[in-house]
Amino acid sequence: MFDLPSFDHHEGVHFFHDEDSGLRCIIAVHSTVLGPSAGGTRMWDYADSAAMVTDALRLSQGMSYKNAMAGIPHGGGKAVIWGNARTDKSEAMFRAFGRAVESLQGRYWTAEDVGIDTSDIETAAQETRYAAGLTSGGAASGDPSPVTALGVFRGIKATALRAFGTDDLSGRVVAVQGVGSVGGYTCQYLAEAGAKLVITDMDQSAIERVSKRDGAQVVGLDEIYDVEADIFSPNALGAIINEDTIKRLKVKAIAGGANNQLATIEMGQKVRDAGILYAPDYIINGGGIINVAAEISGTYSREWVDSKLDVLIGSLGDVLDTALESGAPTNEVADRIARERIAAARAAK
Repeated sequence: MFDLPSFDHHEGVHFFHDEDSGLRCIIAVHSTVLGPSAGGTRMWDYADSAAMVTDALRLSQGMSYKNAMAGIPHGGGKAVIWGNARTDKSEAMFRAFGRAVESLQGRYWTAEDVGIDTSDIETAAQETRYAAGLTSGGAASGDPSPVTALGVFRGIKATALRAFGTDDLSGRVVAVQGVGSVGGYTCQYLAEAGAKLVITDMDQSAIERVSKRDGAQVVGLDEIYDVEADIFSPNALGAIINEDTIKRLKVKAIAGGANNQLATIEMGQKVRDAGILYAPDYIINGGGIINVAAEISGTYSREWVDSKLDVLIGSLGDVLDTALESGAPTNEVADRIARERIAAARAAK
């Protein structure tokens, strides 16, 4: 564990198995310096356990940085469940998952992520006090995806302002990879702003819904990298900006809601060298965790959420401006600022 490239001084990496339900789960707590760790749960059919561990480590570190840049009182944590989200779910599995979360006694708060919906979290919440993104309860805020998408949309506009000199998206071609929960809402915002959409997704029903509603052009899963567009917006899974895809992209900006878009840290420099402005993913997609944090506080306020979204977009703008002025890759600038904020909080304690 300690020798893995993705291990970054994590405070705890917890493995859970429930034989009766088939639950195989990792909860990675990267940091609790800013407060109890918070981050969604992902269910994915991993190739092997090594891939599962790597995903948990990378995602939890990203949550620490995301929460720091959003200015919310939470550290970073993430849960991953190994399984097919379409065929392997059961009430017993998510009750077992809830017990796993509860066993950490508040060091980690969970919510929805890829492969997980509100009903899954509601089931887990029967066994734990540390679940958010719920549809019932005094501070329930429901699915955080719409707020995530709003942040992504505003982040796209902030990125466009730096890349093109205007945040007006009228007539801009945006290639959107993934039109599920976050990507679908993002497409709606983009279409309303006058953007022309080219979309792809493995879910045919989502493709049909978004293309019909927003007048989007549909391309194949691999073809999305070759689209001549102004902006590439990844809203599916990570590591899609890599040695192969960077050579194919014909865009001036990358701005989307997927986590861990860069396959490696070094890809940030290669994106910059390609003349592409990259909006660091853990900043632009921070709207959902802001919404969750409001629920965790026990007194959900949309006014507070909107004020934190303003902080988030301001942080993104600062990162982009600093990177453009210094010539440094945007991901390196963002990482440095996030680490400085966490270090300052640790020193204050």
